Amino acid sequence: MNAENDWEQRKLGDVAEFSKGNGYSKGDLIESGTPIILYGRLYTKYETIISEVDTYVEAKEGSVYSKGGEVIVPASGETAEDIARAATVDKSGILLGGDLNVVMPNKDINPAFLAISISNGNSQRELSKKAQGKSVVHIHNEEIRNLVIPFPNKVEQNKIVAYFANLDHLITLHQRQHKLHLNMLL
Repeated sequence: MNAENDWEQRKLGDVAEFSKGNGYSKGDLIESGTPIILYGRLYTKYETIISEVDTYVEAKEGSVYSKGGEVIVPASGETAEDIARAATVDKSGILLGGDLNVVMPNKDINPAFLAISISNGNSQRELSKKAQGKSVVHIHNEEIRNLVIPFPNKVEQNKIVAYFANLDHLITLHQRQHKLHLNMLL
């Protein structure tokens, strides 16, 4: 195998910066306003790449806004397996609610590739082992920072992201067709 095709094991703390979302809960949601991502929606609504948001709040002082390219990981959830998931925020200007760990990878890392890596395989298993708690489990940036993830070069990362995005698109199309057929039968 030649060097440019090798995957390199990197500790996430060496290739990314870490922060947290801030404030807001379901009770703050309003019909229209500033778009926001709340951690609970990572379980129910969003795929790997978040480009459209359909929840809104009235922005408060001290809020955390996306710049685009952040990878978000819920800080709490019901099970260790559920919590070890990630998505990337495609756009700037979206509020990042509380209970979100925010990872900003450096320019060598495709954020969607990082989100896929955290949500699947060894990285997902390792992160779920680090989740702490009984009825509600928690993951902190410290646990994410210590993950070791294999990275190919950026070109390969981009190809993998395109492949997964295509799969997400196909799944969404099939789900819509299924709902349409179901509605026609009812």
